[in-house]
Amino acid sequence: MAKKTLEELIGESTMPVFIDFYADWCGPCHSIAPSIIKLAQEFSGRLTVVKINVDKQPEAAARYQVQGVPALMLFDKGSVIWRTSGALPYPRLKAEVSKALGWG
Repeated sequence: MAKKTLEELIGESTMPVFIDFYADWCGPCHSIAPSIIKLAQEFSGRLTVVKINVDKQPEAAARYQVQGVPALMLFDKGSVIWRTSGALPYPRLKAEVSKALGWG
């Protein structure tokens, strides 16, 4: 199967798509990484989680107007329904994503 572009993934996914825009040199990106993994595990089968390295994919960061990292975005049916920047503690991250998706 051919690898999908980010736009194809966002536009064609039957599940909401959560994107973590990060950089290897970013301290807060490293601190939130375990929360992103936990989110992916907890919402497995209901949410697609993607990590985008802004240094390796600057065009994706520019396309979605990422000003700083970590930048977190949630897409549903091709549209951004939630976004924030900075590291959030896991309980707040889970609550924000669940609220945005109407999951509680």
